[in-house]
Amino acid sequence: PLTFTLTGIPGLLKIFPGLLMSSYWMALPLCCLYLLMLLGNCTLLWMIKSDHSLHTPMYYFLSMLAMADLGLSLSTMPTMLAIFWFKSTSLCFEACIVQMYFIHSFSAIESGVLVAMAFDRFVAICYPLCYGSVLTSSLITKVGGVIFLRGVCVVLPVAVLIKKMPFCSSRVLSHSFCLHQDMLRLVCGDVKVNSLYGLTAVIFTKGLDSLVILLSYMMIIRAILNIVSQEARAKVFSTCISHLTAILIFYIPLIGLSIIHRFGKHLPPLTHTLLADAYLLVPPVLNPLVYSWKTKQIRRRILTLLC
Repeated sequence: PLTFTLTGIPGLLKIFPGLLMSSYWMALPLCCLYLLMLLGNCTLLWMIKSDHSLHTPMYYFLSMLAMADLGLSLSTMPTMLAIFWFKSTSLCFEACIVQMYFIHSFSAIESGVLVAMAFDRFVAICYPLCYGSVLTSSLITKVGGVIFLRGVCVVLPVAVLIKKMPFCSSRVLSHSFCLHQDMLRLVCGDVKVNSLYGLTAVIFTKGLDSLVILLSYMMIIRAILNIVSQEARAKVFSTCISHLTAILIFYIPLIGLSIIHRFGKHLPPLTHTLLADAYLLVPPVLNPLVYSWKTKQIRRRILTLLC
């Protein structure tokens, strides 16, 4: 059966010659990262569900973000821990496609949730009197359903197309998980259709989403600048800091990884690996910390639980 060989973190032996790859030096930090991700996102979901004062549109969208982060992390966890904990680097073709599908689907879902959160901030700042009438529970449910269906449907043809491709004798992937671009470079055949659809899917999801977020914040900044009081401006803008941080955490590694895949083939493999790991591991870990620290209601609830 067709199998792929996953790579841990290439190039470390050249940087650290005395490092023994047989040790568990990487497994423990990875386990801690995944435990922190599970604890942070599950705590957020539990607090939003149990506290009725958090049953507002902003926190509903935050719970969607936490679920997308959980899905993204759980998609990469099996192979990451298998490589560094159990030294298992082989993965069958079907399992690789399934993992690739879930990684890209949850990534598209998270991007869509960030757009929905930008819309929430836009309505709250530009049209505060209409906030409750615009962002109803019915609309939030429909938006969540559209975001989920878009992520599921847009990525499905990617998995179907690559499943029909013939692969070369070299089946060594560059990462500890399966990504579409990484699998595509091992295909022995014409990949124009796959590349074109993959690019279209990225433009339709992350490209369009980033444009909508940019337009939303342009109108938000214009509304903030119309406020006369300096103190009121700072107070209004502070409500966007958590969301802006989440956007930067998600999009900076994504843009860097896309640029490197197309123009950075001369760079060492370690650069590709670290950016891919940052893109998939950092947002699910940092998002709960950012929102817990910057959001007064959540911070107060955590302090109450700890005391």
